[in-house]
Amino acid sequence: MTLAHQPSMWDLAEEATLTPLAGRVVRHDLGAGAWVDHRPGWVNGSDEVLDVLLGNIGWREDRRQMYEREVAVPRLLRWYGGNATLPHPLLTEARAELNRHYGAELGERFVSAGMCLYRDGRDSVAWHGDRIGRGRSSDTMVAIVSFGSPRPLMLRPVGGGASLKFPLGHGDLAVMGGSCQRTWEHCIPKTTKPVGPRVSVQFRPAGVA
Repeated sequence: MTLAHQPSMWDLAEEATLTPLAGRVVRHDLGAGAWVDHRPGWVNGSDEVLDVLLGNIGWREDRRQMYEREVAVPRLLRWYGGNATLPHPLLTEARAELNRHYGAELGERFVSAGMCLYRDGRDSVAWHGDRIGRGRSSDTMVAIVSFGSPRPLMLRPVGGGASLKFPLGHGDLAVMGGSCQRTWEHCIPKTTKPVGPRVSVQFRPAGVA
């Protein structure tokens, strides 16, 4: 499977590299111990990474039960365990840099890399928290690196309340931390606007899904 995308006019670096996190990432306090860090443009040369991710890396289409019928999950999925080789060396470097920057605060390492491919505006993920495993009862972090067409990461408090929007563009980083997975929900909504493909790479500690 190969999807075409239009190269970014603003990211013309020939080689994919990381820009600094220290002093550049901005933390947004959500209250009750939850927070989101946002670092636009963390990856330079993002087109090189996206070209690889849009190729044949083993994307799969999952299905789920909805009421009395089975439906396709509206995005493609790929998951890499801690011992698996990631499809681009920049992703291995990104995980190592996240561990250097957040290791002391997190108290453990980012291990797995889950990936979602949003092929166009019809693909989405519904409101949810990453509460399978330890995220249900413990503070943790989920780091998201976005490649491709911009899509908003929406967050709202569990139980209702005003939502927040973090625009995630080509090469941007967002890290949801603290109690965020228990006290907030997040989603990527559908859009009728013409958008190209986007790949979300989510780094998580062991036991968090």
